[in-house]
Amino acid sequence: MSVLARLAALVFFMLTAVAAQAQSIIRDAEIERGLQALAAPILRAAGLPNTTRIIVVDDGSLNAFVVDYSHIFIHSGLLMRLERPEEVQAIIAHEAAHIANGHFTRRATNVGTASTVARIGMLLGAAAGIASGDAGAGIGLATGAMSSAQRVLFAHTRAEEASADTAAIRYMISAGVDPSAMADVLEIFRGQEALSASRQDPYMLTHPLSRERLRSVRALITGNEGGESDNTTMYWFQRSIGKLTAFLRAPSWTLRRVGRNDNSEIARMRRAIAYMRQPDDERALAEVNALIQMRPDDPYYHELRGQILYEARRYGNAVAAYAQAVELAPREPLIMAAYGRALLALESAASNSQALEVLSRARARDPFNPRLLRDLALAHARLGQNGLASAATAERYALIGRFEDARIHATRASGLLPQGSPGWLRAQDVLSVAETALNRR
Repeated sequence: MSVLARLAALVFFMLTAVAAQAQSIIRDAEIERGLQALAAPILRAAGLPNTTRIIVVDDGSLNAFVVDYSHIFIHSGLLMRLERPEEVQAIIAHEAAHIANGHFTRRATNVGTASTVARIGMLLGAAAGIASGDAGAGIGLATGAMSSAQRVLFAHTRAEEASADTAAIRYMISAGVDPSAMADVLEIFRGQEALSASRQDPYMLTHPLSRERLRSVRALITGNEGGESDNTTMYWFQRSIGKLTAFLRAPSWTLRRVGRNDNSEIARMRRAIAYMRQPDDERALAEVNALIQMRPDDPYYHELRGQILYEARRYGNAVAAYAQAVELAPREPLIMAAYGRALLALESAASNSQALEVLSRARARDPFNPRLLRDLALAHARLGQNGLASAATAERYALIGRFEDARIHATRASGLLPQGSPGWLRAQDVLSVAETALNRR
């Protein structure tokens, strides 16, 4: 894919979060690993590639949605309401059905006439452009999204919902997943129907629920209910949701629910995070060290140990912990990014040089991480590479929607870098996106 197409994809990723009115996307290697494990059998049954990603939106409301062929977005608030892995798989199956049935592409055609919705139509058109390799189509992504249009973008008709329910239950049965979880998920939203639109969770506005729909789902699953979660599925559900709640709930909430005498793996992991956030570094380290004794080759526990040490400003020890995590998971960009950040904290010439190498490798695998781009810019700046520092900063600002700042830094990078060099070309791409966005405000 060309540099411009990559940037268009990057801006598209950013605007999906904006369109969801999200504060941020939650990026965590362990949580993403767990959710992908839950999604894998459903995606296979739906005929979707295993590269389809499950993205957690940091939002306490109950919602899930899709806007392209490659991503399923689930709000953290919804995930933390679920009680068993099959319920997560039911949501993934339903959204996968919207992808497989092409509902969002047809919706883009149907709503393209309204002025507010036309801006959203550009988002979907740009998504198609990215998929086809037409980078120019991606420029229109920089227009942004308004909340009124968001509802139209994500809203499904009752016919689409019925179709997605039927397909989702078929996927779940094919994957050996208890389909009764679909009815359990719908029951969570059942009481929302009586509320006014302003008080309903976004899922009700985008996925209309009716008594007929719930009855249809129950009819579809008749004779297929039951079955217990296998050990692997339950393990990754407890680990992913346990970590999510430990970071998003108050530490006192986590410690009350886990209990101090529960020495199971998941309990220790949750306590380690709660203690880190209090902060109580020694107790946090005691818990994570016990986890590493249980699973010495688990990269995510070494990563957590690195985070505890980094938050405690014990940077040398944090670097060693992250280095071990990277050795165990050499292809995981989020862990590499944390390793690079710890190296920067040492503030030596050697560590700055090493940080640049590590962060560059991480960026090659994950160009959609604003925090990584901030650290990469710092590494370039410390090594006197001011043009590349400005280019990375411009990309970060474009990614988070600060287009005026993106234009300033892209212009600066253009004047500092050799014309035609990779950094200079990235700066031109940011300029094109930023100027398009600013001109359409």
